[in-house]
This record gives sequence, C-alpha cells and structure tokens, in this order.
Amino acid sequence: MEPNNQASDPTSGAALGAAPLRRAKFAIGQVVKHRIYPFRGVIFDVDPVFANTEEWLSSIPEEVRPRRDQPFYHLLAENAQTTYVAYVSEQNLLPDDTGKPVSHPQVPQFFKELKRGHYVSRERSLH
Repeated sequence: MEPNNQASDPTSGAALGAAPLRRAKFAIGQVVKHRIYPFRGVIFDVDPVFANTEEWLSSIPEEVRPRRDQPFYHLLAENAQTTYVAYVSEQNLLPDDTGKPVSHPQVPQFFKELKRGHYVSRERSLH
C-alpha cells in the first residue's frame, strides 16, 4: 500500500502545501449581482483562486480587499450607465434572482439564450 502523500498527488488540491481549492459557488451562465456596488452581470469564466495582477488587487481599498484563496469570476457586467467586463471575488457576489436579461453586447458571443434565469452556453470550438 502506498503512503498518502498529498504533496505529490496533483488531484488532491493540496499539492505542495497549497490550500485545497474550494468548489465554485456560482456557475458559468449564472446571473449575479455585487454585494456592495450597484452592478450585475453574467458569469462567463471562473478562476479557482485569484489570477489577476498585484496592481489590480492593491488598487482595492484594504478594508474591502478580497481574499486570494477563493474563486474569482469574470462577468459581462452592467450598471445604470454602462456595460463592461468585471473580475469579482466569490465573497462579493450574490445570486440575481430578478430573471432580467443582462444587456451587455458580448452576451451573444458566449450564450445562446436566457432560460429560467440562467444563460445557456454557446458551443464554441477550442481551435
């Protein structure tokens, strides 16, 4: 029987002493809103942990700066004035249960339709 050595098991989520990866709370295609700021959007990608620049992270005031050890979500976002792409920590997101579509112009590039409050991903070639 082999010893249980998580440091050498790439599937363990704890390789080389790293914290285990948490399962993402939100899914691609899900419409969410920010916990503090007045914007909402649809998730089009997920990073299991922080994967942006140090400059980006340090630009956030320390008292509201998110932890790195959580999923971060790429959103096609909108507020009352404009649409944009946002990068938001899991701790700062809540489900948006309004059922309203997201008006970001790139939504059709990623999604086919909005069904029961969730966007259905468009089949995309990996080439």
